[in-house]
Amino acid sequence: MTWNVKIGINPIGWMNDDLPSLGGDTLLETALSEGREIGYAGFELGNKFPQDPAALKAKLAEFNLACVSGWYSGFLGQDSVAAEIARCEAHMYKLQFNGSKVVVYGECADTIQGQIDTALSRRPRFRDAAQWLAYGQKLNAFGAHLQQTWGITLAYHHHMGAYVESPEDIDHLMAVTEPALVGLLFDTGHAWYGGATDVVALLQRHLARVVHVHCKDVRPQVIHQARNDGWSFLTGVLNGTFTVPGDGAINFDAVLSTLHAADYQGWLVVEAEQDPAVAPSYRCASIGYQTLRRIVDSLDQTPKAAP
Repeated sequence: MTWNVKIGINPIGWMNDDLPSLGGDTLLETALSEGREIGYAGFELGNKFPQDPAALKAKLAEFNLACVSGWYSGFLGQDSVAAEIARCEAHMYKLQFNGSKVVVYGECADTIQGQIDTALSRRPRFRDAAQWLAYGQKLNAFGAHLQQTWGITLAYHHHMGAYVESPEDIDHLMAVTEPALVGLLFDTGHAWYGGATDVVALLQRHLARVVHVHCKDVRPQVIHQARNDGWSFLTGVLNGTFTVPGDGAINFDAVLSTLHAADYQGWLVVEAEQDPAVAPSYRCASIGYQTLRRIVDSLDQTPKAAP
């Protein structure tokens, strides 16, 4: 039985939103044509994509690509649900118009992920159970709005430099949010970097909540240096903390086998922010695709366990 997943990619390997100097001269059309040629079925959005919903649909159709999803910078860590609902309208309409079923929610309140001179150790943290609970209640309310108004599921992206970074943070988040309202975007690279060197164990713990997956590999020796030397998130990116599946230390056979056994149905998105001058975009995107394609094709021949 064919496993109902699709393999997509984020354009960050061609052009970086957090560090626009990386791939800044690369045309959007270059990324789309190369991604399609490699075999990807869709793209997540980035800063060079058309903002107008109809223009975005036309551009993706030009390359026979789907709109996988798009990052949304949320501020519920500071702001009200009402303010977030007002702020999100244009973005959610664009995703809905283009057939996306999930939105990548990244918490940007107090985040240091974009500050190149700030060590990751200075990231924000919730101080107590009351703060976690209040945050979870706001996420529940926002997730309910997204589903009821736009038919879109909130996929929460745990991220280095933000409130939800470590495995313990993810545990807290899942405990204070409703499964029907807040889904988990499981990012293999951020999971490892955040402290889960056993990525599969963390995935298994929250498997029922996973609604979207970012497939990112890591270079442990670079992460070790980043921790020891107090690097910022972006300094780590520039020095190669992340890479594509098949080029690092994460066992993607085990990750995808776990998702397959749980009958995960959604996107597997290659996302690995690197300097394209050091890690050529086409070559890296090809390695990532071929790695996932091999595993998915192999799992297609593997019967799922009986419930």
